[in-house]
Amino acid sequence: MPFGGHQGAFAIKTVTATICFEPRSEGGYGITADLAVSLPGVDHEAGERLVQAAHQVCPYSNATRGNVDVGLSVT
Repeated sequence: MPFGGHQGAFAIKTVTATICFEPRSEGGYGITADLAVSLPGVDHEAGERLVQAAHQVCPYSNATRGNVDVGLSVT
């Protein structure tokens, strides 16, 4: 099955990460990460599916899931 429902080759041009440390309601600080991914040649809807699928299998995402709020966008 194609990864994220996308068939064929694709290239990630850039991933821009914005990381913030913010106060938590429980006290202390938490981390948020917003990732903007550029996928030239991939239509926006397919790109969103691809990025979501990658987020589900990424070892770093799996290690931080539930501890770091992550926002994903395709630019």
